[in-house]
Order: sequence, then C-alpha cells, then structure tokens
Amino acid sequence: MTEQQQKTPYDLPDASGLTIGILGGTGDQGKGLARRFALAGHRVTIGSRKAERAQAAADELGADLPVSGAENPVAAGESDVVIVAVPWDGHKATLESLRAELAGKIVVDCVNPLGFEKGKGAFALPVEEGSAAEQAAAVLPDSRVVAAFHHVSARLLLDPEVDRMELDVLVLGNDREATDLVQALAGRIPGMRGVYGGRLHNAHQIEAFTANLISMNRRYKAHAGLRITDV
Repeated sequence: MTEQQQKTPYDLPDASGLTIGILGGTGDQGKGLARRFALAGHRVTIGSRKAERAQAAADELGADLPVSGAENPVAAGESDVVIVAVPWDGHKATLESLRAELAGKIVVDCVNPLGFEKGKGAFALPVEEGSAAEQAAAVLPDSRVVAAFHHVSARLLLDPEVDRMELDVLVLGNDREATDLVQALAGRIPGMRGVYGGRLHNAHQIEAFTANLISMNRRYKAHAGLRITDV
C-alpha cells in the first residue's frame, strides 16, 4: 500500500463494473479517456452526432478493446457514467438535447471553456453560470453532475508507450456518493488518483487552470499534470 493510499480518509466504492459513455469521444481527449478506461476493463461507448464517425473513432483504438461507437443519445442512455468531452461551443446545446437520456445518471464534465489568441496563448472564457460544470448542472437538473478530468494530457492518454498516468484528478461536485464514485473511477487508470476538490461552485478555477498548464507545456515542451501533496 502506498503512502497516498494510506492517507485516504475513507474507502471509495467499487467502480470496476461501470459502463462508460463519452460524449465528444471522437476528439483526442475523449478517445484517450476511452482507451484508458477500456484498458482498465470497462465497456466504453464513444458518442458522436453521427454513429459512423463514433464507430470510426472506436475502431482507431483497436479491435481488442471493449469500445464501440454510437450516436450521442445511445451512448448516453446505455451507460452508467457519462463523460462530457465535447467542444465548449457545442456544450450547452449538446446537453440540452440529451436531458432525458442523462436523467438520473452521473455526468462527468471535463470541458474547459478556453479561448486562444495568437501571441498570447490560451485564456479562460467567462461562463454565465460560473463554469462549464455549473452550466451542465443547470441544463441537467435531474442528473448528478461532477467536474473531473480537466488536466489530463490527451497525448499521453493515447500514447501506447505510456503505461501509467502519473497525476491526480481533481473531482468536484455537490453529491458525495457521485464524487466518491468518480474518484474511484479515476483510480481505475494506473498511476492516476481521484482527489476531492470541493463543491461544484469551485469548478471555474479548475477549468481555468488548464490555460496555465497549456502555457507550461508550450514553454517546457512537456505534458504537465498535477500532484496534490500530503493527501
């Protein structure tokens, strides 16, 4: 048992049998998470507006992995946990269209509302609701919205030479059972650990910090993540 595991103040639930849907799973972040969770033994459905595009993304990950593709409503409706990895400009509309399919489910929002300006790099965009995660909670009142997986490098997720994702994932939400489960889900990926980071109204700075990580990675030609000390 590692020192980090010894300091965990409570036991997390068993997340091993969860099926996972990834909305926006055709992008690098979505495909990377799909790959890692499939390698951990989860059945994953990549969602897209077009089933053919979703299946093509699943096929890219290899026929030996339990990953399939489907239209977003199918991916949302057939999964225990649904990860939102869509582009920010389509975030609200996508979730509004899936309100019925996502009712009662844990919805994990990892979207970072960022802008990019030539010569200045990435910067956080203002969000009327406060953050992408809070927007998701407003749009999906019958879902259990959790914010997580914002600071995970898509390139490392997809890299077959990287066996372990050595980083902590900050998990935020207002539902303790839901955040515990998402922490446990993060821990299913070797090297990764889920760490509770507060309630959902603290999600803005977590999303915005991604702009700082992008700047670090460009300066140091790295794929920086986070490690939380003394927890």
